Amino acid sequence: MSWLRRAVIAGVLVTAAALPARLDARERAAPELAPEQMRIAGGLLPLAISADWSRPLPAITRAVIIVHGKNRDAVPYFQSLQAAAQDAAATADTLLIAPQFLRGHDERQIDLPPGTLTWRGNDWMDDAPDETAGVASFVALDAILARLADRVLFPHLTRIVVAGHSGGAQMVQRFAIVTTSPETLSKAGVAVRFVVADPSSYAYFDEARPVTTGGFAAADTAMCPAVNRWKYGMADRPPAIASLDVPALERRYIQHDVTMLLGGADDDPDQAALDTSCAAEAQGPDRLARGRHFAAYLEARHPGLTIPVLIAPGVGHEGGALLRSSCGLKALFSVGRCPD
Repeated sequence: MSWLRRAVIAGVLVTAAALPARLDARERAAPELAPEQMRIAGGLLPLAISADWSRPLPAITRAVIIVHGKNRDAVPYFQSLQAAAQDAAATADTLLIAPQFLRGHDERQIDLPPGTLTWRGNDWMDDAPDETAGVASFVALDAILARLADRVLFPHLTRIVVAGHSGGAQMVQRFAIVTTSPETLSKAGVAVRFVVADPSSYAYFDEARPVTTGGFAAADTAMCPAVNRWKYGMADRPPAIASLDVPALERRYIQHDVTMLLGGADDDPDQAALDTSCAAEAQGPDRLARGRHFAAYLEARHPGLTIPVLIAPGVGHEGGALLRSSCGLKALFSVGRCPD
């Protein structure tokens, strides 16, 4: 069945919004709790971190943040990031951080410290406020960047990489649209790169979507009402950004340093965790195709723009393998070569 026909069928089945995907066993199971916490606006965000950042770290010149997927498994992602840093010979001068965005039901299985931030379902991917202190997930990421901007703690920091894989990549891609932290950090001599690794979907800036004959055409919003709603498009944006006009958000995004990191074998249209709502299917049949389409979409809208797309040969939807691939090391640590 073609991806376009799949999208049409999905569009018939979905009503006003995309239906939530059924939770797999790993989603139902509570993840290991990250060992540290950061206080943000009256709440606590769990995280794993490679050094004590409550004291000055003059040896640190780069920080890499990795956002987990929908299984909230920050600790395994942190361990994969540690291994990638070792592969890149970047452990001495790099601070590694893995924030953890938990669900409300996780507290039934994990002994959470009082005030731990938790979100409803996967709402943390979309800038929703948490259920504990009303902290929006993008505010939490901005708070981490603000901490890294402290020149007393990080006098020699020059680069920050904000990366996400799968569900975390969805969050990072939308965060790159919304945040103004890179502009603030740039004034202090710190460059910010976003690495968007194999998300199920992207936030488009208008109703154009790829078509099987090539190019782009307006999506059928009557067939799929959710196709242009946030998180897939710009309609019904969160309150924090609802007042910002879309052209301004698009200009901000293309001015940011955003690298797309894709698994060359992440092309299974039936992969268990793939978003198969009509809004996602309108972007392509699988993660690899959706990433390529989105890069082509932006380049078509902005002649002369080149979107960095790094494709790791033979890597499927597996975060550790992607981060440690030659393309992953290039994206995260600017070392080595990526064959694509």
